[in-house]
Amino acid sequence: MKRIHRLLLSVAIALFAMGSFQTASADKESKPFAEKRVVLQISDNNPFKQTLVLNVANNLIKHYGADKVDVEIVAFGPGLRLLFAENANKGRIKSLTDTGVRFSACQNTITAMSKALDEPVKLTSNAVPVSAGVVRIIDLVDQGYQLVKP
Repeated sequence: MKRIHRLLLSVAIALFAMGSFQTASADKESKPFAEKRVVLQISDNNPFKQTLVLNVANNLIKHYGADKVDVEIVAFGPGLRLLFAENANKGRIKSLTDTGVRFSACQNTITAMSKALDEPVKLTSNAVPVSAGVVRIIDLVDQGYQLVKP
């Protein structure tokens, strides 16, 4: 019985540590002195909407300046395809990352898509997995971010 309790405790500690790591990773690059904070949602596989969300992020950076706006794009559901390693927008994603834009990828969607595709999903190196895309958005809104769904 003690062995089971130790095993359950170990699993709980590991899960807690993973959750803390994911949140810390996603927050690592945040801009504490930004005047504007924006979270952009992409949950659509439509290439037009993928381009639009990247355009909006770029326009925010141009308008406010890279140091004055904190932008995070959260991809979940079919929108996760924006963050696939071989997405046509990978150059733009890299460029936006260089200006401080963060990209969060829903782990729930990664798991489901990997199962549906029968192979692991390969994401761009600029994407940071978060436990759930919708939860990430809610947490950012609670921190004062404005949600925009282009």
